[in-house]
Amino acid sequence: MLALASLSGAADADWARAGAPYADLALLGGIALDADSRGAARELVARGREEFLPDDPLAFVDAQLAALDDAPIRAGMNVRSATVAPIRETASICADHDAVLEINAHCRQDELCAVGCGETLLRDTERLAAFVAAAVDAGATVSVKVRAEVDGVALPATARALTDAGADVIHVDAMDSEPLIADVAAASDAFVLANNGVRDRATAWEYLAYGADGVSVGRPSDDPAVLERVARAVADWERRGRDAGRDGEVPG
Repeated sequence: MLALASLSGAADADWARAGAPYADLALLGGIALDADSRGAARELVARGREEFLPDDPLAFVDAQLAALDDAPIRAGMNVRSATVAPIRETASICADHDAVLEINAHCRQDELCAVGCGETLLRDTERLAAFVAAAVDAGATVSVKVRAEVDGVALPATARALTDAGADVIHVDAMDSEPLIADVAAASDAFVLANNGVRDRATAWEYLAYGADGVSVGRPSDDPAVLERVARAVADWERRGRDAGRDGEVPG
């Protein structure tokens, strides 16, 4: 399975449609949902980063997903929040569109971490698991985007706890720790999506050999040449019949 990973301020419905010939899943966003995360996003914009800051983030999520209801790719929405209520509301919208709700426990910008989002959330497994449980209760297929190499975080144990809370997908930015994917896959029954540096057959197959169920492409996700190479690599791997017990599709 090939996914398109969210890119702040760029990953919208048009971006997803452009990648649809190559990928199976497009994770739009990220979208700041509550007052604290939106305040942090405004600070990021002030220092030159691209961010989605619609007046009504829930309406924006609904409209973006509705624009992909007839697209030949499954959609998902990567979201940031310091509080659980908007996670639950957004998960309900995602469920209505058969879309994946992806909780962002990945961003490392100081502004987001200061209000309890991103890596700060990743370091608080109990709180992150509560976010997952709320999204599951709302009926959504739930992914959690996490990052390797975060001090104090044992990612396999975190993945296990999130799976116990109901997460369907663990989306891992492996950083420079590609073998960690094997430990996460062994620790969790969730679908493991591997990210970071996926550009071609060699990089895709490395993650798949470590036990990932799929890979995602981040910054080059608007480059058809990269997407075509990775899509071909994933298809060739699946044809090899490796890990025959897994069908390569996100559950739900």
